[in-house]
Amino acid sequence: MTAVCAAPKLLHWLLLATALALASAPARSQSSPLEGRVIAVADGDTVTVLDAQQRRHRVRLLGIDAPERAQPWGAESGAYLEAKVMQQDVQVAFAKTDRHGRLIGTVRLQGLDVNLQMLRAGLAWHHKPYAADQWLLERWRYARAERQAQREQRGLWADPAPTPPWEFRQQQRARR
Repeated sequence: MTAVCAAPKLLHWLLLATALALASAPARSQSSPLEGRVIAVADGDTVTVLDAQQRRHRVRLLGIDAPERAQPWGAESGAYLEAKVMQQDVQVAFAKTDRHGRLIGTVRLQGLDVNLQMLRAGLAWHHKPYAADQWLLERWRYARAERQAQREQRGLWADPAPTPPWEFRQQQRARR
């Protein structure tokens, strides 16, 4: 009798969880993703993609913030991303642009989430201020990847107190 009563409750909770997950999903573009070849890597979270019509698209990787080139781990982060995607054909799922005109999106190489790979390598932070632009499951995966890299002291997490890039940029602006 208890199992029979528990089934409707479980179904109720599953439906509620599904509704919450869908409600928390960001608005995504219904258009097909950008497809093209990476022709430049600016740093650990920005690439330039050349599409089939020979148009260039600057893409900021959604959900991550990599060290700036001038800060510790910046060169390593950019080099890692470059080694992964330079001259490779990628797909970019995006929904918006930032104030600099860059597309904000998830870069996929042969189906793998490159943004997530940057976190797993310990070469970027999960950029939580913009996590609302990510699907719930994507947010969870990114946060988990960052925690695991921290625990295993991979990449920038080998430093006892790495400076997040948003703090580094703020310090640079204050010095000017």
